[in-house]
Amino acid sequence: MIIGNREFSTKDKCYIMGILNLTPDSFSDGGKWMEIDDALSHVDKMVSEGADIIDIGGESTRPGYRSISEAEEIERVVPIIEAVKERFNIPISIDTYKSRVAEAALSAGADMINDIWGLKRDPRMAPLIAKSGVACCLMQNRVEIDYRDFIPDLLDDLKESVQIALHANIAKDKIILDPGVGFAFSHEMNLMAINKLDMIKKLGYPVLLGASRKSVIGKVLDSHVSDRLEGTLATTVIAVMRGCTFVRVHDVRESKRVIMMTEAIIYS
Repeated sequence: MIIGNREFSTKDKCYIMGILNLTPDSFSDGGKWMEIDDALSHVDKMVSEGADIIDIGGESTRPGYRSISEAEEIERVVPIIEAVKERFNIPISIDTYKSRVAEAALSAGADMINDIWGLKRDPRMAPLIAKSGVACCLMQNRVEIDYRDFIPDLLDDLKESVQIALHANIAKDKIILDPGVGFAFSHEMNLMAINKLDMIKKLGYPVLLGASRKSVIGKVLDSHVSDRLEGTLATTVIAVMRGCTFVRVHDVRESKRVIMMTEAIIYS
């Protein structure tokens, strides 16, 4: 799989997507990286610690989040994308479900679109991705937690996103799937989705897990968002063991070391 100027193996290798939230209200690091100098300093740290992709988001999607306008989201992300592309040689993902924001981000240099609604929210998103030829991550999501048979329903939802992508002529080798941990799931469903990542992998696409510091970890460990590193690393180990190609994380250094050790053991 090609993302930006880099080739990613989709077999026996797990890569790190480092999180850069340009939001005042993200659940974990809201308000910390909104200034360009702070954002670039954080990117520099993540790159030096082993990040393979930087995922930039301008709107918080935590539970109960406040939606912002496309113009405000563009104003937040475009200058940072341009600055990161100028300084660092690393692929950039734009975390948005809005086609106008995605288009502006691509013009600024983004290499990938990370859509938390799996192409189901904005009908212009799939044609934009197809035309641009960039990679995309399609996440499973629902407005309500209304599953009849959870894992089969989860897989069907992801298959629907894949069909939208293929119908729009997005190349199969440009598609990544994300189960959507922390979104339209109960606590038990979050745990099950992480445990069944291999079933998503069987759909034939690279899988990304984004469980870093999320409430599923806080509930298990009875821990504040600032104290969920060990729980996050446990989900990363499971991701590697279940064949995920990417993990989306806040703590790059620790995740990199855990991945290296886990891969050394299971591929020995």
